[in-house]
Amino acid sequence: MLVIRPVMLSDLDQLLELTGSAGFGLTTLPRDPEYLRKRIVRSQRSFERMGDQPAGESYLFVLEDTQSGRVIGTSAIVSKVGGFEPFYAYKIESTVHESKFLGVRKEIRVLHLVAEHNGPCEIGSLMVAPQHRGASNGRLLSLSRFLFMAENPASFDPLVLAEMRGVVDGDGRSHFWDAVGKHFFEIDYPKADYLSVINKRFIADLMPKYPVYITLLPADAQAVIGRVHDQTRPALRLLEEEGFRFSGMVDMFDAGPLVTCPLQDVRVVRESRVAPIAEIVSEEVASEPLILTNGRRDFRACKGTLLHASGAGVRITSGCAEALGIRVGDSIRFAPLRSSLPAAPREPIDAAAVSAAAAAGSGI
Repeated sequence: MLVIRPVMLSDLDQLLELTGSAGFGLTTLPRDPEYLRKRIVRSQRSFERMGDQPAGESYLFVLEDTQSGRVIGTSAIVSKVGGFEPFYAYKIESTVHESKFLGVRKEIRVLHLVAEHNGPCEIGSLMVAPQHRGASNGRLLSLSRFLFMAENPASFDPLVLAEMRGVVDGDGRSHFWDAVGKHFFEIDYPKADYLSVINKRFIADLMPKYPVYITLLPADAQAVIGRVHDQTRPALRLLEEEGFRFSGMVDMFDAGPLVTCPLQDVRVVRESRVAPIAEIVSEEVASEPLILTNGRRDFRACKGTLLHASGAGVRITSGCAEALGIRVGDSIRFAPLRSSLPAAPREPIDAAAVSAAAAAGSGI
């Protein structure tokens, strides 16, 4: 059985091992034992002190294989970004240049640095060990976060943001960073990416405050604006299916897209239901695949099935009940792992049009 639960200090060694498979660009989980230890402690305190309004709490979850006891994945939520340490990003904007004498009017795309002090809730740190990818494990790990927020809506900003990993090669090189940030910071992308987690002060000290004209950037830098890392494409498609859309902003280091959606509009939240456990049975029950959560602050989530019992209750298996730590009479929140409705037509967030428009200076 695979179970999602809050991280514990005893997970540190396995977490370090897991981050070693992440490659470059997974900013929020660097292979740094002291930083990860602090992050685990911060997460534990966030669960203990969850209040009635968001104040920048950080919640880190792990996916555990209960049979082997191994941690095979992670995901996280920050209740609200900004505050004392702002959230930085580039906003893609248009500026019009016109000459009546020449009869020329051009709409030029620019990158404008923004510092958000009162930002949204942010999800991130989604990672599954390579040998455990597939079988909807990443989907379970990603979507269970929304059900945790749905149980505690006052503790999170109502707008959810996801910062998608941009295009970085196997050697840790970002064409966008080489064209923009490197000229001001004089450090390579991996180091800048790591330092942005430890202390963002250097960004305020050195980052240029004036707009960056996209048309003046090298072609390889323009081509990656708004695009995602190959390993991030499944996560992006999943969020698109859940209702997330491109925000018009990109990461200031690798130009990966930032996507947003109001929590109440996230598909898995809209389709979730809460019901009491009426019966726990040993045999399997037949239903569509569901995400099941225990609805408590000692959060647990797993993939399973259930049937509606007499009255308003539901029937679940003993295996799921044990994984979630629940019994008859307790409440459970559940939602389809996948939408039963056909996906609405949409433009891919990292479509070629994003990069082409940025390079050509036309609208997106």
